[in-house]
Amino acid sequence: MHAKLLAIRDQVQARNPGEVEFHQAVDEVFESLGPVMERHPEYVEAAVLERLCEPERQIIFRVPWTDDSGHVQINRGFRVEYNSALGPYKGGLRFHPSVYLGIVKFLGFEQIFKNALTGMPIGGGKGGSDFDPRGRSDAEVMRFCQSFMTELYRHIGEYTDVPAGDIGVGGREIGYLFGQYKRITNRYESGVLTGKGLGWGGSLVRPEATGYGTVLFANEMAKTRGGSFDGKRVIVSGSGNVAIYAMQKAQQLGAVVLACSDSDGYVVDEAGIDIELVRQIKEVERGRLKEYAERRGSAVYVAGGSVWDVDAEVALPCATQNELGEAAAVRLVNAGVKVVAEGANMPCTPEAVTVFQKAGVLFAPGKAANAGGVATSALEMQQNASRDSWTFEHTEQRLTEIMVGIHDRCAETAELYGQPGNYVLGANVAGFVKVAEAMLAQGLV
Repeated sequence: MHAKLLAIRDQVQARNPGEVEFHQAVDEVFESLGPVMERHPEYVEAAVLERLCEPERQIIFRVPWTDDSGHVQINRGFRVEYNSALGPYKGGLRFHPSVYLGIVKFLGFEQIFKNALTGMPIGGGKGGSDFDPRGRSDAEVMRFCQSFMTELYRHIGEYTDVPAGDIGVGGREIGYLFGQYKRITNRYESGVLTGKGLGWGGSLVRPEATGYGTVLFANEMAKTRGGSFDGKRVIVSGSGNVAIYAMQKAQQLGAVVLACSDSDGYVVDEAGIDIELVRQIKEVERGRLKEYAERRGSAVYVAGGSVWDVDAEVALPCATQNELGEAAAVRLVNAGVKVVAEGANMPCTPEAVTVFQKAGVLFAPGKAANAGGVATSALEMQQNASRDSWTFEHTEQRLTEIMVGIHDRCAETAELYGQPGNYVLGANVAGFVKVAEAMLAQGLV
């Protein structure tokens, strides 16, 4: 790492003790930026990196609510408004027991560069709570969301900060959050949240966008070596929204999706994963993936196992951070994996990424590969602002154009800096330079 960057990195770690995911995200970006700092001494003089590593605003609040037994529960809410150089803060809300300030800052830091890569006028932010919606009734989720929004509403707005969904926050939660915002503010401000229902300001393709975008990006990578998804064996971690639509798009492009997973284990289906059955079990019934094998004769369920033990040419980690480590990466390489694209945020450990890159595997970091979700959220904001709604075909075409543009931007930047095919460097540098130029133009703020 460049000496100047190393000093800033050490300062970041000292000022943010214990936030290991945030430290990892900063390291991952800094590893790419040495050549940039050499070419652009003005970034050093203006302390762009030091400012970029310090969020513009960090909000932590108490969320009291009552469960169905009448007991009072207390959770902690977060919103980190990280960088607004390119537009209003934009990024999801995550409801999961693992959420703490370090997770939210890592996600927000990644979001800055991801949003920049889309070419849309949106800044970076992230939020959430350590509340776990799993196993809670609709009434409990509603009461929690209403309490959460009762504090959050004062910090957001279509020109200020526009949250969306993430792990644990789907259409149900967005609906309850939006309803409470509308009730408190007495405004039907559609653009304040994205991921809304189609009947009240949502956008077609938004549910599909992150998964679709990941596969579209991966397919563009494959094209650089004369390949495609057609006929390829694909494995996907996770079985939530991102994983479901990544599997669907992979199948549309001619791939055979063999396996997917949840936190309890994974299923292998040599006949190809039945996407509709997975959706029925996970999204409608809110069940567990083991039920898939119980209903489908061609499937085998492996409790507590790793989906990365399945041989495939394409691997799409779509579950959560640091789920794919060095040992799994070595196994995938030995099994002949050719393409890896992150559908989740930072699902591959730094050691795993090194293994893939040294083996010549085409690897796409999440800030590039999974940017389709936030890009389509920005398209939803456009539709809200113009009181318009677009067809599925038009919106999917816009998503495709954006993902191809992100791929090309990353590839061209890697080429410019002498590392062709290094999508990690390409994504980090392209995103950083766009934000840094805006920060310089706007002065010391």
